[in-house]
Amino acid sequence: MARIELKDVCIDLPVFGAHSRSLKNRLISAATGGRLAKEAGVTLVRALSHVTLELRPGDRVGLWGHNGAGKTTLLRVLAGAYAPTHGTVHVDGEVTSLIDLALGMEPEATGYENIALRLMMMGRNPQVARHITDEVERFSGLGEFLELPIRTYSSGMMMRLAFAISTSVEPEILLMDEWLSVGDQEFVAKAEGRLEELLTRTQILVIASHSREMLERRCNRILQLDHGTVTEEARTSPDAQAAEVIP
Repeated sequence: MARIELKDVCIDLPVFGAHSRSLKNRLISAATGGRLAKEAGVTLVRALSHVTLELRPGDRVGLWGHNGAGKTTLLRVLAGAYAPTHGTVHVDGEVTSLIDLALGMEPEATGYENIALRLMMMGRNPQVARHITDEVERFSGLGEFLELPIRTYSSGMMMRLAFAISTSVEPEILLMDEWLSVGDQEFVAKAEGRLEELLTRTQILVIASHSREMLERRCNRILQLDHGTVTEEARTSPDAQAAEVIP
């Protein structure tokens, strides 16, 4: 059964050379929303500050806040991309991350080779991978282009392939940074349909967005972040007109 537990998690990110000019410090602080500190000549940005969070099956959690509030950083912590500077992170369950769809794609490899590589990284054995490859080929609609190196693809074709691979495996925990729209109008409709199906089957969803309205339609919990700190939690329900704020 899927479970996520964060206890007093802090993330400090180093910014090398940022201490050399005070103006640059102020710009970085404004852009990240984090606090600046110096350690051994390296400027540190506190991207997350003392976050404690527990998620169980059925939770649909929206992360809301301004640019640099810490939404994407928190998603990357849950995905295992960032280790906490302080505190503990415990994640039970298979995680599918839609934070950066093209991450790990090899430009010189063909579409088929990239499917195989990504599925290996996702821990799929060869027998299952063959079945998934057929599904990715069908869903992406790329046909013979899958035999070409993906460096020859347009950005839309690249995103179609990456999306098809990333959503080909049913996740226990689904992480998203904004609601995705990839490819042309016809493919966008297919992609949104697949995302809606994934939302009904995944045990835990965590999605970051600037749209409070969208989060209230799809989530039962909304966390507001500001300067890396969870400042407010609201409980709601899909299509709710208002959210209950929890002090």
